[in-house]
Amino acid sequence: MTAPLRVGAVIITMGNRPDDLQALLDSVARQDGAPVDVVVVGQGVKVTGLVPDGVRTLDLPENLGIPGGRNAGIEAFGPGGRDVDVLLFLDDDGLLPRTDTAELCRQAFAEDPELGIVSFRIADPDTGVTARRHVPRLRASDPMRSSRVTTFLGGANAVRTTVFQQVGGLPDEFFYAHEETDLAWRALDAGWQIDYRADMVLHHPTTAPSRHASYHHNVARNRVWLARRNLPAPLVPVYVGVWTLLTLLRRPSGEALKAWFGGFREGWATPCGPRRPMKWRTVWRLTRLGRPPVI
Repeated sequence: MTAPLRVGAVIITMGNRPDDLQALLDSVARQDGAPVDVVVVGQGVKVTGLVPDGVRTLDLPENLGIPGGRNAGIEAFGPGGRDVDVLLFLDDDGLLPRTDTAELCRQAFAEDPELGIVSFRIADPDTGVTARRHVPRLRASDPMRSSRVTTFLGGANAVRTTVFQQVGGLPDEFFYAHEETDLAWRALDAGWQIDYRADMVLHHPTTAPSRHASYHHNVARNRVWLARRNLPAPLVPVYVGVWTLLTLLRRPSGEALKAWFGGFREGWATPCGPRRPMKWRTVWRLTRLGRPPVI
């Protein structure tokens, strides 16, 4: 009989939502099946001694950003997370309303050896509504439909740790914004599949990502870095051009547009990490999945 997959969880926090964090940890502890091994990563804050017994902690001396913090959490489970088979990544103000989510993950990864990443459905805890931007595909009108996808949601997902061992972790340089798509494209290029699962739910308050002061800057910079790192050379200007046009059509405020163009310039002028352009067959694969890498 095959042993059940070992599941861990990485939760990064800046220490400013202790009640939400405790509720999330309680929901993880209630999961069916074998216990989920949890590490809480403090982004420049001390969390050791502030979480329940049995929860591991990692106190980082500074805020490394979302990808940097999650990468530190991955390594807490050994190189590339190899001490477990699957890692959950959960926002510290989220909550797992169902007790079978970890078991559903074990089942999904055990039944499909090509499955590398699962994106959960995010639902508002008060209304149960899933925002369109939380459905990681172009056809987002039906959030209750599960499907193969080409990216995933950063604070509500599960990743087979073999993916990290094969293609590496999240891009530290990004700090936040589009780091999930960078990892998704590398995973797809290596032959892995990504699923959006409507039955794996994380409750999370509906908030606008633009609440972060550096949102527009990072979005623009990281779009350019994403293309420079991952796309075949002919597609880089197409991808960046399409997103520039979409941004202008959305008519952002003058302040937002100024920040966006500052990030855009930085994206071209600064190092973005190693360039590993995806294969053309991966471009075709993304296209067949409904999201060619120019949209």
